[in-house]
Amino acid sequence: MSSSGRGFRFWASTWCPVIACVVVIALESTVYFGADHTTGPLRWLFEHIFWKVSDEHWHYYHIAFRKFGHFAGYGVTGLAWLRAWRRTWPEKTFLRWATLALLGTALIASSDEWHQTFLPNRTGSIYDVMLDCAGAAAMLLMVGACRRLGARRRLATAS
Repeated sequence: MSSSGRGFRFWASTWCPVIACVVVIALESTVYFGADHTTGPLRWLFEHIFWKVSDEHWHYYHIAFRKFGHFAGYGVTGLAWLRAWRRTWPEKTFLRWATLALLGTALIASSDEWHQTFLPNRTGSIYDVMLDCAGAAAMLLMVGACRRLGARRRLATAS
């Protein structure tokens, strides 16, 4: 399908997931989602689902939850970018789509961390950018592995 034959609905359905991910990241990159604001609600939720935890241990759980949020959130963002690039340029290869997806994710992660350096209760960290990119890379690698397994199965059943 040529890009000239694609209408607004195609482009909206292709790129809206990426835009939605960026909007969620932007909303979370505010003073209201700093560690000082998330510790109470996350601890309440954790203790109501699992068990009571001491203040000393909660500190480590809280860091782990926040870092897992980076990893998982940017993993989903990487998938949104991958889908958008695949639909935009279907004639390209998975490696090209995945590279563009990782670059897009790195750009958003870097922008997010830079923005946080201007907030009074947040800090920007290159380590968070690396964690964000690792989350995206992990998801992209899983999709690539699944694609290869699927291709092998199709070849095996075809012969």
